[in-house]
Amino acid sequence: MSTSWQERYRPLVDRFGRVHTNLRIAVTDRCNIRCFYCMPAENVVFRPRHEILSFEEIARFVRVVAALGVNKLRLTGGEPLVRQGLPELVRMLSAIPGIHEVALTTNGVLLREQAAALKAAGLARLNISLDALDADTFRRITRRDVYQRVIEGIYAARQAGFQRIRINAVAIRGITEEQVVPFGRFAREEGFEVRFIEYMPLDAENHWERRRVLPGEEIRRLLEAEFGPLVPAPRPDPSQPAVDYVFADGRGRIGFINPVSEPFCHECNRLRLTAEGQVRNCLFSLQEWDARAVLRGGGTDEQLAALVFECIQGKKPGHGIDDPDFLRPHRAMYQIGG
Repeated sequence: MSTSWQERYRPLVDRFGRVHTNLRIAVTDRCNIRCFYCMPAENVVFRPRHEILSFEEIARFVRVVAALGVNKLRLTGGEPLVRQGLPELVRMLSAIPGIHEVALTTNGVLLREQAAALKAAGLARLNISLDALDADTFRRITRRDVYQRVIEGIYAARQAGFQRIRINAVAIRGITEEQVVPFGRFAREEGFEVRFIEYMPLDAENHWERRRVLPGEEIRRLLEAEFGPLVPAPRPDPSQPAVDYVFADGRGRIGFINPVSEPFCHECNRLRLTAEGQVRNCLFSLQEWDARAVLRGGGTDEQLAALVFECIQGKKPGHGIDDPDFLRPHRAMYQIGG
């Protein structure tokens, strides 16, 4: 008796026993700011629009991986809100059987105008990138003068009904140390969850140096010196990249994503789909699997499932940043999907 492709490839477990249930989908490589840890300042070459997957192609891919056990989606970019009609994609993906949650990571520049429509479409959670709480430092990092628009977008998201809004702040030595205490105060007074993310070697201009990484442990000491002890928070999902804490007095929640100083690869459950349809098993992978060729070449759902399974089997035990033979990906963050 033959088995179905769903039975053959489910669950999506790799050679190290990690079960993959989380898919990050880049809907575009375009962006309306130019953060130096992600993109070049000028002369950015984006993919031609005909190379970018359509909403229907994305939904088909998701239907296949949902049948293999994927249940959480995160839409990323580039900046996903520059993709026209994004609420419609959220509606399509939220309706797929097996999908429990659709989330979004955004820089917030266009969020004021779109928050309500995204909430109505079924978007469950929001992560908003904000690396500084003053306009000058923000401009130094993003190379754009849109700080106030991001702040307005954050509060518009709260007004639209989003709960537990997370603020993602990339931590860079020599630039963001002075932002740590203000972010702690922001978390305590405004009720947003702040997550500090260590600077990773995924910038387009190849300026990353390990000495510029501001480790999560150092940030924690700065916060505790100002506000008192941080207490570990419950971690219902051990595969989540962040280690979360609450302040001892119960006011404020802080998370640390420490891929450089404390890699969490052994619990990674994520795979990625780039805007032009390449499947990746790690941010730092040097190999990709071409789902677009299957989608546009008359391939079957079973062929898509086999391609994803092969990708998962090719996953390495870790990202290897500390390995002496580590090679950076050929693509920068905006081309992969955050």
